Amino acid sequence: MSTGYHVAIVGATGAVGQEFIKVLQQRRFPVKKLTLLASSRSVGKKMEYAGETLEVKELREDSFEGVDIALFSAGGSRSKQFAPAAVKSGAVVVDNSSAFRMDPEVPLVIPEINPEAVKEHKGIIAVPNCSTIAMLVPLYPLHKAFGVKRVHASTYQASSGAGAAAMEELLEGTRAYLEGREFTPKVLPYPYAFNLFPHNSALDDDGYCEEEVKMIRETHKILRDDRIRVNATCVRVPVLRAHSEALNIEFSRDVSPSQAYEVLASAPGVEIHEDWSKNRFATPMDATGKDPVLVGRIRRDKSNDNSLDLWLVSDQLLKGAALNAVQIAELL
Repeated sequence: MSTGYHVAIVGATGAVGQEFIKVLQQRRFPVKKLTLLASSRSVGKKMEYAGETLEVKELREDSFEGVDIALFSAGGSRSKQFAPAAVKSGAVVVDNSSAFRMDPEVPLVIPEINPEAVKEHKGIIAVPNCSTIAMLVPLYPLHKAFGVKRVHASTYQASSGAGAAAMEELLEGTRAYLEGREFTPKVLPYPYAFNLFPHNSALDDDGYCEEEVKMIRETHKILRDDRIRVNATCVRVPVLRAHSEALNIEFSRDVSPSQAYEVLASAPGVEIHEDWSKNRFATPMDATGKDPVLVGRIRRDKSNDNSLDLWLVSDQLLKGAALNAVQIAELL
């Protein structure tokens, strides 16, 4: 780590923080120095990067001296508290929380879609919600080609979206279920093993949960077009780290499945993953550890003109979080 940038990871011991470390190595990001930051509970923990053993330090407002880029994934309250201090120290913050996403002064960036927005930053760049990223990576090239009027997303979201503790709770709950033991969940509101439930984020007065509202509002901000009608139903399912989504897309004109496939075959960040002859389409296991959003099962919606259905799966910890953030850092 001799030439390059001084990078700080905030929330280094969390699920996304650990992925930050892996992605920086895999993509050979030019790291001169890496500082690992977390809460006082994790101080002194040892983590490996590029053959070196690094010690986790306590996150404080004075932790960012000399830092060029700070990758944040420690929750919205921590971002609000510490991101301004990082910016004041001269760092550019790439924030994975919801703290700044809808701030009009903060660009919300998916590099395959709006890389030019990075230039508008005033010290902070926001990473969109994981389910929004998964939807928009294939939706945007279709919108450019054919004009999307409306999209409805039904999501099947993994435990990783609620953090490392939720992933561990899924594993522990599954063991308990199989062994016939009682298990009381602490991270999520319902038993997770062999179960599913509407997304547990807060409901608004219209009955939409926060996750669904994020998908609607963030889509409009990223595409700079609030004429696209967006709706979502978000569900948590007992999967470790890859989100799945069923999209119903209405276009401004007739679009055939073959036309959609042709566009997506060359779309950045998208991989067509299917075998119709075997009724085989992407699963969370297929997407785990993969960078692209896996898509397939594109077919006409027989109930509505000019509409297609599309299935996708995306690794929540990679493209939904750490990978997208490091891609933003690469743009910087």
